[in-house]
Amino acid sequence: MDVTRRAVSIGGLSILATSSFSPANALDSPIVDPFDGSSDFWLAVEAYIYGYPLVTMEMTRRVVTNVSKAEGTKAPMGHIIKLREYPDASFTDVTAPNADTLYTTAFVDVGEEPWVFSFPDMKDRYFLFPMLDGWTTVFQVPGKRTTGGGAQSYAITGPGWEGKLPEGVKEYKSPTSMVWILGRIYCTGTPEDYKAVHELQDQCKLVPLSSYGKDWTPPPGKVDPSIDMKTAVRDQVNRMDAVEYFTLLSELLKTNPPTDADAAMVEKMAQIGIVPGKGFDKSRLDAHFIKRIPEIGFGRIMLHFKFSDGDIRDINGWGYTTKTGIYGTEYVQRALITAIGLGANRPQDAIYPTSLKSRDGLFSRSYDGSNNYVLTFAKGQIPPVRGFWSITMYNEKYFFVDNPINRYSISARQDLKTNADGSTDIYIQHKSPGADKESNWLPAPEGKFILMMRLYWPDDSPPSILDGSWVIPPVKKV
Repeated sequence: MDVTRRAVSIGGLSILATSSFSPANALDSPIVDPFDGSSDFWLAVEAYIYGYPLVTMEMTRRVVTNVSKAEGTKAPMGHIIKLREYPDASFTDVTAPNADTLYTTAFVDVGEEPWVFSFPDMKDRYFLFPMLDGWTTVFQVPGKRTTGGGAQSYAITGPGWEGKLPEGVKEYKSPTSMVWILGRIYCTGTPEDYKAVHELQDQCKLVPLSSYGKDWTPPPGKVDPSIDMKTAVRDQVNRMDAVEYFTLLSELLKTNPPTDADAAMVEKMAQIGIVPGKGFDKSRLDAHFIKRIPEIGFGRIMLHFKFSDGDIRDINGWGYTTKTGIYGTEYVQRALITAIGLGANRPQDAIYPTSLKSRDGLFSRSYDGSNNYVLTFAKGQIPPVRGFWSITMYNEKYFFVDNPINRYSISARQDLKTNADGSTDIYIQHKSPGADKESNWLPAPEGKFILMMRLYWPDDSPPSILDGSWVIPPVKKV
């Protein structure tokens, strides 16, 4: 892979917490052993990597839910966040926004009692409601691909819960008390379709099991002024020293337990004072390690970005991975996806190839709006998906690009024109390619830019990106 690539989009609400984050910067950490012979230090580094997703999820939950009412991208615990329209080029709250799906999300704590999530008949509209546990594993995905489009109700139950559910309510058991429902509903972005999706969003319901079937209004949230609402979550996590980090991890392990498959890691962590169900015993940690553990731990995570042995693919200038959503004991991969794409879907639901450079033969150069580019899909080689596909334009900071036709992404809904031979050209440039080609035009900025493809519900039979039998064509400079 190209070691100068700064980020690969995986598919959460954002790929980068701040524009200052860079995998390449993380690789500057020394890879020689600074504590040669100190086994406890390297055990602590392993524990850091193991706990990175859980700590990051908790810090994300705190920031997202630390409000009194639902507004914008935030809402209290148990409230549904309903994004009502796509952002424009002035929006800079979240990097890599999309113009394909409206997010419908919520955080819930199922430790005390189950929560029931219901959604209406979606008919033929594409949607999915991935449910992530505290470790970022997608443990269930109700949606068009998996459960069909009819009205459905699910009780999300926590570890150890046993009881009877109302008729017509199916149980989804979460391995952890923390659950993030990260729903997406396809929308064309027209006023008529916005109205239709809003009606669907308003019919989505989330209630504690004890209030199911009753009139219930979620109580207002309590705002904790001590929570940092300005610093990016990733920066908040990465600046913790080892004592603060492991203290929080130990507390989280009480309600978000390891899986049976984690037994070997649990045994290792006990040697440095981390025991599930108990507070962190900081006396077991050498004081000399406190600041170095996070530095080396995060460096190890980002080294996986470079030396991932196929976890990150680079094909024709497009970087992507098909190892997301379910991780087992692949702790470094899980931590990497948390760092560069928190909230990633299973690959069967979505893949997000990202391109920072044009590829023409042996040469590749960063995209620049002073040049014109073309991406050509050969006849019959339009991205093979059962959901939808799109290509989104971002500036070098992963934000939308202002343009005269207010088009931030291009897809089949633009009524693309085909060439005489059946191929389809996508014109990627700053100035219009001409009125006869504007249906196929993805406007670019004057300077540097980045391309991101979204493939929702990719075909699982050839040709397919999942098995490599469909290959993304390169973007070429004209």
